[in-house]
This record gives sequence, C-alpha cells and structure tokens, in this order.
Amino acid sequence: MAKNGHRAPELKSTRELGLMREAGKLVARALKIGRDMAKPGVRTIDIDNAIEELYAKHGATPLFKGYPPGSKNPFPACTCISINEQVVHGIPGPRTLRDGDLLKLDTACRLNGWCADRAVTVPVGEVKPAWLRLLQVAEEVLQIAIDEMGRQPKWSKVAERMQRHAEDAGYGVVTQYVGHGIGRQMHENPQVPNFTSRELRTKADFKLEPGLVLAVEPMLNLGKPDVLTLSDHWTVVTRDGLPSVHVEHTLAIVPGGVMIITADEEVSVDPTKISESGLAES
Repeated sequence: MAKNGHRAPELKSTRELGLMREAGKLVARALKIGRDMAKPGVRTIDIDNAIEELYAKHGATPLFKGYPPGSKNPFPACTCISINEQVVHGIPGPRTLRDGDLLKLDTACRLNGWCADRAVTVPVGEVKPAWLRLLQVAEEVLQIAIDEMGRQPKWSKVAERMQRHAEDAGYGVVTQYVGHGIGRQMHENPQVPNFTSRELRTKADFKLEPGLVLAVEPMLNLGKPDVLTLSDHWTVVTRDGLPSVHVEHTLAIVPGGVMIITADEEVSVDPTKISESGLAES
C-alpha cells in the first residue's frame, strides 16, 4: 500500500505479539478459503464474499474495505484480487478464474485491536512452468527476509539480499510499492522496501530489533519492473503486460529469530521458542 514517513517504529511486547498472532491466524484462514476456492470458473467476487463472511463471523474488521477513509475512491472490497499481469490492488468482481491463471490474494484484518496482513499467489489449474518459476523465486525472496531479519543489524542489508536474488534470477522488482510497519494500525512506520536505494541507505534505513513488526511483501515481474494504475484508481498492472507475483507475511523480530505472525493456523508459533527458520519449534 502507500508509502509512509521515516519516523521511528513502535516496538511490540510479547503479549502484543500474541494478540497479533490471533489476527494473523484469522488472515491465514481467510487465505486458505481463497486458495481452496481458486478453481476455473469461480468468480473473484465470490472469493471476496467468503472472506468477508469469515471476518464477520469472528468479529474482525476487514482493513482494505473503505480504505482510505474519506477518499473519493475507497477500496470497495476486503480482499485485493489480482490476476496475471495485475500486480496488486485488483478489485473483485464478476471475472471468473481460468485454467493457467496466477491469482494473487491479499487481505488484512483487525482483531481485538491488532492487525495482520498477508498475501499469496495461487496457481489456478495448469500454469506455465515459467510462471511457476517466477512464483518460486518470489517465495524464496520472502524467505530471505524471514531468514535474515533476525541476523542483520539494519533493514537495508536484508533488502539488498532480496533484490539481488530476484534480479539474479532475471526478474523485475517492483519499486513503486513497499511493505510497512504494522500493529494497532495497518500502516505504521517504517517503510519496508524490498529493494535497496540511496534513500534507504542514507535516510530511511532502520534498526532490526526485537519487538519490530513488519509486513514484508515482495512483488516480482516476469518482465520489466515498470507498472501503471488503471482507470479504476486501484488496479496496478505491469506496463509490458507480462505476469507478476506478490507474496507477503507479517513478521516480528523476537530474541533468537523471527516470528511469522501470519503463519497458517496449524503452525504453532511461540515467541519464546523460535527456530532459525523463523517457525516455532515443536
């Protein structure tokens, strides 16, 4: 979503991370519903409706719907659903999924005062091997962030490794959109670019320390990194029309590693027992 300022982030306590994890589990459940529905012939609006019903059932607030407040063109759904050349912020509607599509699902909610945000890219039916490779590399880039956040002193070192891995594989890294801090609000400081830049190295870098929670969301294009926004004021597409992928987790730094706030429900995440991989030890 939108870039924010360079103010110092607010660190979260172990208790607060536990509350964020409950929101993260609900977001993960929402995306499981979306993954299970991702079949040829399914309308994107039906996926969004199912996710909205889940949030309502649990008393959670969908954070995308009506965002930003007071805007002339607020986002009309609780899930961003983007297909193929659509990078992010796709609006659900009557479009039906087709065999071979790359479906991007991005959603966030607030539960008991705390937020979580996650995105997945889902192959629909038989997808071209070159497109599946793009998705694999995007997931590897996100895993680099999970592995390195607990090891590096500053975010710029993590972002540099993420960008290098994507570009070494031959893909374009989208730079117009960045991740973000998250907590009681969906968008908190700091900005979290998935790439390095002079601004990041000189002005916008930040320390990686326990209690810091970030929504990290690399976006990779099969072709060039250039994107544009459609006339609906939301849907972002690749300028060259080639496919894009988007993956995201809400991640917290804890002593000894990284806690994946938005890990799937069946994954036990204990901030006092974190393995090097970022998942809680059993």
